[in-house]
Order: sequence, then C-alpha cells, then structure tokens
Amino acid sequence: MNYYSLHKKSPNVSFQEAIVNGLAPDRGLYFPESITPLAKEFIDNLDQYSNEEIAFEAIKQFVGDEIPEAVLQEIIKDTLSFDFPVVPIDENTATLELFHGPTMAFKDVGARFMARCLGYFNRNNSNKVTVLVATSGDTGGAVAHGFLGVKGVDVVILYPSGKVSDIQEKQLTTLGQNITALEVAGVFDDCQDMVKSAFLDADIQRTLTSANSINIARWLPQMFYFFFAYKQVYKQQKEVVFSVPSGNFGNICAGIMAQKLGLPIQHFVAATNINDTVPNYLINGVYEPKPSKATISNAMDVGNPSNFIRIQELFHQDINALKQAFSSYAFTDDITRNAMKTIYEQSGYIADPHGAVGYLGAKEYLQQHPNSLCIFLETAHPVKFLDVVESTLPVKVAIPEQIKEVLDKPKEATFIRSYDELKAFLNTEIVTL
Repeated sequence: MNYYSLHKKSPNVSFQEAIVNGLAPDRGLYFPESITPLAKEFIDNLDQYSNEEIAFEAIKQFVGDEIPEAVLQEIIKDTLSFDFPVVPIDENTATLELFHGPTMAFKDVGARFMARCLGYFNRNNSNKVTVLVATSGDTGGAVAHGFLGVKGVDVVILYPSGKVSDIQEKQLTTLGQNITALEVAGVFDDCQDMVKSAFLDADIQRTLTSANSINIARWLPQMFYFFFAYKQVYKQQKEVVFSVPSGNFGNICAGIMAQKLGLPIQHFVAATNINDTVPNYLINGVYEPKPSKATISNAMDVGNPSNFIRIQELFHQDINALKQAFSSYAFTDDITRNAMKTIYEQSGYIADPHGAVGYLGAKEYLQQHPNSLCIFLETAHPVKFLDVVESTLPVKVAIPEQIKEVLDKPKEATFIRSYDELKAFLNTEIVTL
C-alpha cells in the first residue's frame, strides 16, 4: 500500500515512510491509494471473530507486506489489551466507552499501535526518531504512555498552557525517560501550527515524525472500535448511527473509513462545541477556519481541524454526497452541562463533557430519525475532567489506579512562547532514554 499527499505535490510513499514522515513535504496529509471493502460474509458475522481478528482484517491492507503478519498480529494484541463496551443509555441511545486503556482516553489505541509500528521499523536503526506532537488534552498522555521507553524514539509534546485539565497535564509531564513536555503560551492551534512548521524546516537537526492524528498510524487504528461497537449491537436490527465528539476530526474520519470498508453504518454525526468550523461549512458551503475558543470540552477546542480534508477526500470533494452521510452540530458549554445532568438524572450514567457533546449530537439526529440506534463515543473517563464533572453533577468521582500513579509526581515542562523557541529547543536539547 502506498500513500499520497492530499496536496498532490509530493511523491507517493510507503506505509513506513508515511509514518516516519508524519506530514508530506508539501504539508499535505497522507492518504491511502486505495480502500478495498472487506468481504460481506466477514461483516455479516462479526460476532464470530475476536476483536484482535477484526482489527487485523481491517488494518492489514493499509500495512501491506511492510510488517510481517505475525508481527502485526502481536502489535494488535498488545494494542487492544482492554475492553470497548457499549453501554445502553435509553431505548435509542448508547455510549461506546473508549476509556479503559492505560491513560483512560480513546487515543490509547492509536498511540499504542503507532508506537509499536515505529518501534518495529526502528528496531535495527541506530538513528533516533523524534515524535513531535501537539495536544489539546488527551493525545499527549496517550502518546507519552504509548512511547515510554520505546527504543530509538524520543517524544516532544506541545500543550497549551492553562488549557488542559490538571490530570491531563500530569499524564504528559511526569513520566520522564524519553518524554519531554513543552508548555506553550497559546492555544492548541498554535501548538499544531508549530509542529507543522517544524516538519518543513530544513534547519531542524532531528528526524521528526508526528503522533497526532495527522499521522496515518495514529489515525487508521481508530477504525477498530467502530467495528467493535457494531459487533455488539448489529443483531438489534436497527440502523446504526455514530455521534462522535469532534475536535481534530480524526476519530470520525476513521469511522468513515470503517464504513468504506463495508461496515453498514447509516450516518455519522460530528458533534462539536462552539468551535463550529465544520457545522458552519455544512450550512453555508464555505470552509472558514477560525481561532479556537476555550470550552469545558477542551480536547475539542480546535478551530482548524486537520483531518477534515481527509473526510472531504473520502467524499471526493462533493459536499452534497458528504451531507447524505454526515451531519454536524455545535453546542455551548451551558447546553453541554445540561446534557450531563440529563444523562445522569435519567440513567445514572456519568458522562464527561466530551461524551455529553456526543450525546447532544445523537439526540439532535434522533429527532428526525427516531428508530435508529445512535451510539455516542465516550472518549475519556470522567476523572480526566473532575472540576467540570463534580461541579455539574452531585457525584464524587473515584480516582482510578491509572490516574493515582501520576497525581503525586512533580510536573516537568519547559515553557515556550514562539516557534523560534521550539526550533532552538529541538536543535539544542538531547532527550535521552
């Protein structure tokens, strides 16, 4: 399998090259040359297969022969060492819990898969690779944990100062070893722009790659849990819809990839907070990125979502075709808090603010399609957003063991204000295992 740049001005590359490059030289995101649907018999009998078998079938065409099948199966087994339960909320709504991994966020899947692929490709390489990543919340912790101690890989994480939760900050600033955190004066979009600029800067003296969802090895494995969810509910014989809390749009884009592989998903809902670039695009047909605004669902505070261009490619730049399969709605913090209360009062379920936005998207869709089963993604454990959850709901969230282990560790981060400071850091600091 080869990959091409969505800007169409760079050479096609292999799976390995796409992972290591992260971003194409023309600043385009990589995209697979072809997507071959899986056998209908396989899709119709998903409950006969383990999650590991499903994931292997879903991903193997995108890896090709660059990783031996036995090694790829081991990578998948290691990646998927936790559960992905669908929890009913009411008759037509359920949630897919994606927070049972080591950092209690959906990004554990992509981060672990990518780390293990990169570790395999770098197994005999004496030259180090630096994973440079921007985070609006959970990516940093997932990448830090996924790559911790991986041979030949250093990790540098940029995060916006004061705009991630305390637990999220602890998860990316306390591990040490080959993990370095840079606290940026700005918002997530500033962090993301710095990362993109560094990739194209010929003066950077390191080999850089990204572990944001712009990287195919972080993005593609997110297909897996759409299959896992469908496997759990398809015998209910309802049309299945996914409502995905969306920031950088990598998660929902992976869901659409699962659909292109043959998974019979009826519709996708991209539920956003007030960072409403995509909802506005679907209304007026004009794509206008804007500076991000801070909300209680901070991991979705993205004004220029990188992966939306991949979604447009999947629908051949045809907005009318996109609208047939894809809707998007924006919700304020007040509406999100009210949704958290409604979910808790009606079902006893504690949703984090991102999951609550997904729930709102589901309910919006169900107004016109009441016979569907709409699954919203619960992308992080409520403990990651204690202040919001405990100030909104009459609950005290228990601290899981995965979180307890980082709370008392001292924060270690370097504060930077500009791209020039990032560049100077990358050219002078040596991160060691």
